[in-house]
Amino acid sequence: MSRDLPPLNALRAFEAVARLDSVSRAAQELHVTHGAISRQLRVLEEALDAPLFVRQGRGLALTPAGRRLHEAAEAALAPLRSTWAELRHRQSGAPLVLGCPGSVLARWVIPRLERLAREEPALKLHLSASDTPPDAALTGLDAALLIAQPPWPAEWRVHLLAPERIGPVVSPRHAGSERLRGAAPEVLLELPLLHTASRPQAWSEWASRAGLDPEALRLGTGFEHLYYLLEATAAGLGVAIAPEPLVAADVASGRLLAPWGFVETQAHWILCEPGRREDHRVARLAAWLRAALADSD
Repeated sequence: MSRDLPPLNALRAFEAVARLDSVSRAAQELHVTHGAISRQLRVLEEALDAPLFVRQGRGLALTPAGRRLHEAAEAALAPLRSTWAELRHRQSGAPLVLGCPGSVLARWVIPRLERLAREEPALKLHLSASDTPPDAALTGLDAALLIAQPPWPAEWRVHLLAPERIGPVVSPRHAGSERLRGAAPEVLLELPLLHTASRPQAWSEWASRAGLDPEALRLGTGFEHLYYLLEATAAGLGVAIAPEPLVAADVASGRLLAPWGFVETQAHWILCEPGRREDHRVARLAAWLRAALADSD
């Protein structure tokens, strides 16, 4: 056995246990038995002549030697795992897995898929909607389209697409819409405002830029997702705050009114990908998204 490298099968088992914090989960990931993982750990510890784990309650904890080996194994295997996955994707012609919030998918991405197919026919997407922010590793995704404010995870490669612009919108069906058309922004201090849990600071950001005291705002009905908020607004239930690209078509058609226009915030529309690899398809998608967002203005 070569002494310049640890036993590689045993190292793979060790890395999985350390990463997943579980022998059982490591066995499931590697499609082997619990006993096989335990034997591989013993092989590694015997080769090193030092323990790598100690029992801690019902689980395992890394020893100092185990922590050093895990850092080295992770640094070696993570880029290898990423490159292998990318090569397999390209070889199989698999689509690029793009994550984005459900409201962005429903109100902005889907209406533009025909244009994307026409202008980038070789760029195939698999769309994954989630209103939970992705983790630093972008697990399960090749890229994510987000409206987010820096700082972003250091593990991401971030393509800036456009600054976020937000503004109050209201339906012509709302009982007070005519009054709002010609009123100063201060009129909103008298109204209970619709809001969403996915962007709780949006009203405060807009108020500050409009010269209003954010503390004086009165928040009314809240919605878990932006999509529901905008549908409630279109139904005439109140005044909401919204990103401009998601309501631009509704404003243009008269379905919604934007009495005070839109202002930039500190957030951006971004396309992010794992920084450990570079997928040429993501750069192409970023360029297309940048142009499409500019057309949404």
